[in-house]
Amino acid sequence: MTDLQLSLIGIAGVFVAGVYSYNKIQEYRARKSVDRAFANDHDDVLMRVGEVPATRHEPSFSTDEDAPGLAGGEASAAAAALEAVAAGLDGEAAERAANEAAEAARNARAEAALALVDPQIDCLLPLALESAARGDKLLPVLQTLRMAGNKPVHFIGYSVAGEWEPIVHGGVYTKLQGGVQLASRTTALNELEYSELVTRLRAMADEIGAEPEVPDMIEVMAEARNLHRFVASHDAQLGVNLQSNGAPWAIATLIGALEKQGFDVRPDGRYVMPDGEGGSLFSLSTNVTLAEETTARLTLLLDVPCVAPARDGFGAMVACARSLMTRLDATIVDDYNQPLSDASLEEIAGQVQDFYTEMNDAEIPAGSARALRLFS
Repeated sequence: MTDLQLSLIGIAGVFVAGVYSYNKIQEYRARKSVDRAFANDHDDVLMRVGEVPATRHEPSFSTDEDAPGLAGGEASAAAAALEAVAAGLDGEAAERAANEAAEAARNARAEAALALVDPQIDCLLPLALESAARGDKLLPVLQTLRMAGNKPVHFIGYSVAGEWEPIVHGGVYTKLQGGVQLASRTTALNELEYSELVTRLRAMADEIGAEPEVPDMIEVMAEARNLHRFVASHDAQLGVNLQSNGAPWAIATLIGALEKQGFDVRPDGRYVMPDGEGGSLFSLSTNVTLAEETTARLTLLLDVPCVAPARDGFGAMVACARSLMTRLDATIVDDYNQPLSDASLEEIAGQVQDFYTEMNDAEIPAGSARALRLFS
C-alpha cells in the first residue's frame, strides 16, 4: 500500500474511534438518566395504574440528518470531515506528483544538455545573445557548424525558464553555450581545427546576433592532449576466440547457430549481441571476407569502455563463448591459439574490474554518455 492509502486508513480509524467514543458517552448519560428516574426516592411510573408511560428515546447511531438520535448528526459530521480530509490529501498527492514530474522533466533536460556540451570533455564556447532568440531562428544557423575536423560541435541554450537545455523549435533562449569535443579515439583537437572553428564561430555569431567568448588556444590544446592520452591508454578491446575442433564451419550453417544464440546479423556482415536497450554488449567476427564460404575461427570482441560495468559485458561474452563451444564443437583459445582456462578467464575478469575503477576515478564511467562520445 502507498503512504497516502495508509494515511487515509489511519485518519478514518481516528474519526471512527471518536464517533464510537462520543456515542458511548451519550449512551452512558442516557443510562444514568434512566437510573435516576427509577431511583427509590422517585415514583415508579410503570406502577401507576391508568397512566400511560412516557415514550422512551434510545440514542441512535443513524447517519440520517433527520434522525432524532443524538449521535446521528455527529456521525454525519465525522464522515463529512473525513471526506474533506481525504480530498485535501488527494489534492496534496496530486500536487506532489505534479512537482515530481516537473522535477524529473527538468533533470532530463539537464542531462540531455550535458550529453551535448560537457565541460569534462568539451572546450566550452559561450555566446552572449544581444536579445532573447527563438530556437526556430537559431537552429538553422547553428546546424551549419557541426564539426571541427573530425570533432563534433554542439550547442545548448539557456531558456527563459532559467535552465540549460538542448535547443528546440518553440524554445526561447537568452544565451547559448557551444562545445567542441577535445579528443576522440583517434586524435586530439589540433591548432588547425581550432583556428578554423573560431573563424566559423565568429561568422555564425554575427548572423544570430551573438558575441562569442573564445578560450585561449594554448590552454585548449593542452587540455585536448591530456584527454587524448587518457583515451588512448583506456582504448581496450578484449577478444575471446573459438577454434573449430574439426572441419571448418560452413558460413550458411553458422548464421543459423549464431541467430539462435541471440546475435543480430547486420547488413555489413557483422554479428552483434544486443543489450536489450538498443545498444550492444559485444560483437563477433568470422575472420573471413563475405565471399568466403567457411571459417575455422570465430572471435568475440568486447569494447570495454563502451559497456557499463553493471551489464557485465565480459561475463556475458565468456558465457556466450562457452555455449558456442558446446554447440559448435570448438575450443576457447587466445590470440596465439592457446586454450584459455577458467582460471585465466577469471584473472582477465579481475583486470576488467580494475579498468572500470580507473575510468570511474577519472569521471568517465564505462558505458556512460561521456565514454560513448570519446570512444565512438
